Amino acid sequence: MKTRRELLVSALAAAGAAATERLARASGLQLQNEDRAPAVRTLAAPAHALAGQPARWWSPLPDQQVACGLCFRGCKIPEGERGACGVRENRGGQLKTLVHSRPVALNLDPIEKKPFFHVLPGTLALSLGTAGCNYNCRWCQNWEISQSRPEEIPAPTLTPDEIAALARKRGAPLVACTYSEPTVFSEYVLDIAVAARKAGLRTVVVSNGSIREEPLRELCPVLAAYKVDLKAFSEKTYREMCSGELKAVLGTLRRLARAKLWTEVVTLLIPTINDSEAEVRSLARFVRDEVGRETPLHFTRFHPTYRLTNLPPTPVATLEKAREIALAEGLPFAYLGNVPGHPGESTYCPGCKARLIHRVGMATVENRLMKGACPDCGRAIPGVWS
Repeated sequence: MKTRRELLVSALAAAGAAATERLARASGLQLQNEDRAPAVRTLAAPAHALAGQPARWWSPLPDQQVACGLCFRGCKIPEGERGACGVRENRGGQLKTLVHSRPVALNLDPIEKKPFFHVLPGTLALSLGTAGCNYNCRWCQNWEISQSRPEEIPAPTLTPDEIAALARKRGAPLVACTYSEPTVFSEYVLDIAVAARKAGLRTVVVSNGSIREEPLRELCPVLAAYKVDLKAFSEKTYREMCSGELKAVLGTLRRLARAKLWTEVVTLLIPTINDSEAEVRSLARFVRDEVGRETPLHFTRFHPTYRLTNLPPTPVATLEKAREIALAEGLPFAYLGNVPGHPGESTYCPGCKARLIHRVGMATVENRLMKGACPDCGRAIPGVWS
């Protein structure tokens, strides 16, 4: 009998074989049913066999070094080496991306899984991710792909045009770049978004928010929405638990607000790590003042995983208190996540308090919005509704 790991290898290999055939047979590509993206650490190809495509955001340095201009790290990469994300390599003084058109996870998901609550409720998103990440979060649920190098995971070749065509074939109006970290495959994201727009589809990004200003500026005009995981409101937590930088994420959120790109913010509340009332209040005030008073703010429940298994799941009472704080601070669209059936999953009118969108888990049960407004009092509800 095969082990789970061996079965995953077989599934990914089969997906790769199907995806390289003509798109007429792309419906044979296996789409996983769970939001978590399964993957394995197994040699898929020798590192030198990865073709690579020209990276978009970088500059040359002396002695054939390059400076990556994609994320907050600004890696200075010697010839023949890679950046911290493991997917961008200096080849002869030219920076290459090794993951363009090489998704390692491809799923058809409800948009509520991302979670986006104010983007086309009840619709499906063709969701994809590549190997690699510029963070190393101790609680990462997709560590099998985010912490892998591209040569370690079997991957089909799917061009941006093929992604857009597959989304249309599957009846998904959205393409979601997610699972690992879209920042590290931003060239692919950009090309997908352009192809999707030509096909009459929209593209959304689920990110840690660590992207630099220039690539974000190029992405914003072709995206429909951007979700940022605001992992804590503490530089210390970012540094020690994620190998990240809070300052960079806050900068991204401010830029998204200036660009007027629809943005939702998610914070996974972890006991003893980022769940104090003082931190939650500071975080909510930042979202209110710097991102926008009507920005959806999701507090989601933590479950032990990866390198953080010594802590219990987040008490529901902690999540409820966080939502109360956000509402009290003037954020009318504060939500709970990973608590199926809780009233905090649904959308309510800030004017008359009527329930407008009823959600249970990752399903929209009822959507009463009329042209983006409350049918009872006419109050406009911000979002991407059509």
